Amino acid sequence: MKKVLLVLAVVVLYILHQDFWFWRTAYPLVFGFMPIGLFYHGAFSVAAALLMWLLVKFAWPAHLEEEVAAHQKQEDAAS
Repeated sequence: MKKVLLVLAVVVLYILHQDFWFWRTAYPLVFGFMPIGLFYHGAFSVAAALLMWLLVKFAWPAHLEEEVAAHQKQEDAAS
């Protein structure tokens, strides 16, 4: 179930990345000085970083780490 939600989050973030609604205007200004498009991309970057953290935490292929650890043990035993 976790992987399904993570895939859904990746798809949603991909769709949200296709930002066409703020192309033609710099208004409204966020915090009174930042164009909305710049703010949107900053928020999108934070969301993408959080999603990548979640992907590493919950969808990282642990069997690869186990293979490396086993290989290192074999090398240590041989030397």
